[in-house]
Amino acid sequence: MPLETTSNTTYFIDLEARYGAHNYAPLEVVLTRGEDVWVYDVEGNRYLDCLSAYSAVSHGHCHPRLYETLTQQAQQLTLTSRAFYNDQLGLFYRDLATFSGYEMVLPMNTGAEAVETAIKAARKWGYDIKGASPNQAEIIVCEGNFHGRTTTIISFSSEPQYREGFGPFTPGFKLIPYGDIEALKAAITPNTVAFLMEPIQGEVGVVLPPEGYLRQVADVCRERNVLFMADEIQTGLGRTGARFACDHEQVQPDVMILGKALSGGFYPVSAVLSNRKVLGVFRPGDHGSTFGGNPLAAAIARTALAVLQDEGLIENAARMGDYFITRLRAIDSPYVKEVRGKGLLVGVELKPEAGGARRFSEALMEEGILAKDTHETVIRFAPPLTITQETLDWALERIEKVLTA
Repeated sequence: MPLETTSNTTYFIDLEARYGAHNYAPLEVVLTRGEDVWVYDVEGNRYLDCLSAYSAVSHGHCHPRLYETLTQQAQQLTLTSRAFYNDQLGLFYRDLATFSGYEMVLPMNTGAEAVETAIKAARKWGYDIKGASPNQAEIIVCEGNFHGRTTTIISFSSEPQYREGFGPFTPGFKLIPYGDIEALKAAITPNTVAFLMEPIQGEVGVVLPPEGYLRQVADVCRERNVLFMADEIQTGLGRTGARFACDHEQVQPDVMILGKALSGGFYPVSAVLSNRKVLGVFRPGDHGSTFGGNPLAAAIARTALAVLQDEGLIENAARMGDYFITRLRAIDSPYVKEVRGKGLLVGVELKPEAGGARRFSEALMEEGILAKDTHETVIRFAPPLTITQETLDWALERIEKVLTA
């Protein structure tokens, strides 16, 4: 089938509207090319990508080392399924375990799959190791959570739209307020097997817990024999200026869930990390995935981890994040209620009278910046971790123009 060559934005938008399910409401820009922090639309306009595919493109668009790995491995071997060994997966296990400090790795494809895997691991650990009552395992989760969109995951969402029309729901989950350590203590029962949470809630608007909360969670879970499971799909791998967001409080959860930036935006790769006692509960036939752990994914993820370290992207995220947040807070805007974030994961919450964040995202697009509104009142900024101060200064000039207009 020949490639389409038209530069008409409306043509491509109309195609999606006609043939695609309407489960997204994108900004009206049609992208065709990307390089580092910049993307280009079909009409030749350039934009600064301040979303990074919801933090998946942390290494910048089309990173040359990742591209080289992709093309080389694609010519060598792409998929075997786990019916056989391949020569990339064990190397990926080793590199990710060394990078993270965990004993074992279980690879999957998407973030939601990794969350589902962690849920299954926690339940089986609860029955086999902890001794929870059969089929009565409970997992505690937080209000405002976003862990994916599978039927099981939306079963414990507190967002009505994510649930409406999709029941019946999977039982076994208990919701508590985010950042409330006393609520966690009160919710734990003998059948509680895990507490699943995001160190920073991204989708709800970049919400941070109180200082010291993660350390308190780790202590409570250890004392009560409950697994602390951190969903770092969005916050992990340098996004917040540390390897993982939990590192800011020197906490290693019992289970870590990764995805998005694990492939630098080149391919779906996710993983669940834990110790041998937890992931060791799985036996052949208990769980699996045709594509999970394929050699193409493993090779790309290994390079993504290497680039993250070799190019100092984590340290750059810390420096540029501090600079970006400080400069945003200095903007004197009648519309801004609060600027919050850590590293290069930043939310600008607008006041109710601002008229919603969507129109600000559209105005930013007109200025050459692609950001995204979330939960109606928050503009989320998450540029690639390769961004420079010079580029941030260019962006801040335009962001200030929009926030003060």
